[in-house]
Amino acid sequence: MGTALIYDEEMTKYKLLWVDPACKIEVPERLTASYEALVRSGLSGRCVSVPARQASDAEILLVHSEEYLEAVKKTPYMTLEDLKEFTLQYGDVYFHPNIYHCAKLAAGSALQLVDSVMTGKVRNGIALVRPPGHHSMRGAANGFCVFNNVAIAARYAKQKYGVKRVLIVDWDIHHGQGVQYCFEDDPSVLYFSWHRYEHQKFWPHLRESDYDSVGKGSGAGFNINVPWNKVGMENSDYLSVFCHVLLPAAYEFCPDLVLVCAGFDSAIGDPEGEMCATPDIFAHLTHLLMNLAGGKLCAALEGGYNLTSLAQSVCQTIQTLLGDPLPRLANLRSPCISALESLQCARSAHRQYWSFLKHAVPSPANPPLPEISTKPMKLAKEEEEPAETAEEESSAEAKVWPEPPQRFCPPVCSASVLPDDVAGADGLKRLSTSGALQPRLVNKLKNHFTKAADDGDAVATISRLHTLMEKMLTNEIGNGLALVPDVAAATMCVAQDLASDLVDRVLVVCVGNATGLNYVTTDGRTLVVHISGEDGEERKSKYYIPVRLKQGCGDTSGFLQAVLGLLLPLGYEYDPGLVLLGRMPESGVGDGMWQQLIGLLRGFAKGHTLVLMQANEEACMGPTASALLGHPAAPLQELGAPFPQDGDALERLRERLQADWKMLQTTGRMDCSDPSMLGTMPNAQDS
Repeated sequence: MGTALIYDEEMTKYKLLWVDPACKIEVPERLTASYEALVRSGLSGRCVSVPARQASDAEILLVHSEEYLEAVKKTPYMTLEDLKEFTLQYGDVYFHPNIYHCAKLAAGSALQLVDSVMTGKVRNGIALVRPPGHHSMRGAANGFCVFNNVAIAARYAKQKYGVKRVLIVDWDIHHGQGVQYCFEDDPSVLYFSWHRYEHQKFWPHLRESDYDSVGKGSGAGFNINVPWNKVGMENSDYLSVFCHVLLPAAYEFCPDLVLVCAGFDSAIGDPEGEMCATPDIFAHLTHLLMNLAGGKLCAALEGGYNLTSLAQSVCQTIQTLLGDPLPRLANLRSPCISALESLQCARSAHRQYWSFLKHAVPSPANPPLPEISTKPMKLAKEEEEPAETAEEESSAEAKVWPEPPQRFCPPVCSASVLPDDVAGADGLKRLSTSGALQPRLVNKLKNHFTKAADDGDAVATISRLHTLMEKMLTNEIGNGLALVPDVAAATMCVAQDLASDLVDRVLVVCVGNATGLNYVTTDGRTLVVHISGEDGEERKSKYYIPVRLKQGCGDTSGFLQAVLGLLLPLGYEYDPGLVLLGRMPESGVGDGMWQQLIGLLRGFAKGHTLVLMQANEEACMGPTASALLGHPAAPLQELGAPFPQDGDALERLRERLQADWKMLQTTGRMDCSDPSMLGTMPNAQDS
């Protein structure tokens, strides 16, 4: 259905007219640099261009007071001195004779985007707008923001389209207090924000930006704040919060629409954020949100003040919205202690509200917090640190990072290897020929799979599988589906024999009970995660992880918790070159959950995912092909708590595994009274 892009040069036609150090970074070039990068890369031409429009008074009044609107309406007629005086009543914002016009265009663009997505004209989209919006409050401009674009869009979607639940994800580096205030007592809007906080020392210096501001009244639990108390957060810190807080809450909430406050001042090089996350992380953050709400996702530009990282991050986001394969995130480090402390605090504050946290009970690895505040975690040493010099403040912009890797779409999105008597799936190219297997591979098959090696049909199937994998790894084909006589044997064959010559690391995900699947690897070339309902042996290796669900894979809540809290962090840390997904006979996993799983796994290995299914499971080919082609999965509907035994078992397993797999950590476990503990994790911001 396409991706909408809204841009109007009109929104560049205002600027700061006097000297104000706090506002000098908000410049028209933020918009032009982003759009020009899209034009140069050819991305703008691939999008559906949607014209901007002005928001009406009635639409603006969905969020703002009439008194405030009438005051802003007068700004086009003010003198320079009047504008200066008018600005003084608000915080860190400036006005210009044209800003009211631009602010109406910015808010209206967000509504145009909602209309395009909700009516099915496009699948998703982004509005490149200025001024930003998430700091603006009911009766006040704030933080460069005049009207709260995303908040207006949320109320508009609820009013016009009857949307029941809206998820707002704010990855800007500043807390969007305007959005929080608007919805803090509203259980139909889940607002998530991470933001630079530094124990309230960073703008906007609000106590209610801390993690224990969870919402009010019936909205309690629907406001999730993750405060960053140090600068220098990296890709692993961002992913950890998505996997262990945001995504589980979002799936449990089951939104009908996802809105993103897309501020890119959280990227490396930004003078405001001073973080170290690279632009390609936004490709992954976007991807992880795209299977929610049936794919209905609308992003609106907020902050971003380093023109290079801003433009790169915008391009990465739009490429993902368009469905391009994601770049690999190599060399992820452990989440830093400060990030883990914030993660632990947010999970603790929300434990009473969300089912996925019910089993995260205090334990030696997950100790109870002494009190609900991050203030005790601030070391006395920090009080003695001198203020930053001008040179140190500009160091963020001086950072150097590699250009994001080019992302290529294979000529063939998806292909299939099927028995001759099985009809092909819509959209998948049928691979019917292959080259002869090398004698060395045939000998391997004879050694490990005598029956398959003697069976001409099986050898032909395996030969086509090998060809499919070769074409995937040379980027001629994106991903694939194969129906095989024996999934367990084929999975072992591919993992042990075929893949070893083609790729450095293979993530093997097995779903359902499997007879004969006993592949244990210790060399790290293969990581096996087996989710099933059968009792089995404990793991024998760091690289073989059995996940046992008492209720089996048919328990969607338990299965999803295993995927989000275990499989995704493991996959990101392992960074495979190929994903092999085996669906065992009668696995019990529902079509919706199966599609969600495939969609999430496509974020690894540049999208190179090979799905193996039993030859008699033709009924599942349609949902599988749809997911491989990048179509969003249907929502899972509202989820309850996992089966108690499963919830407990998954939490215990995560605690056991985190010694080997650092992305599974959810606690800082730092002795806050001992300054010598600072810097025990490898990220530079803790040294």
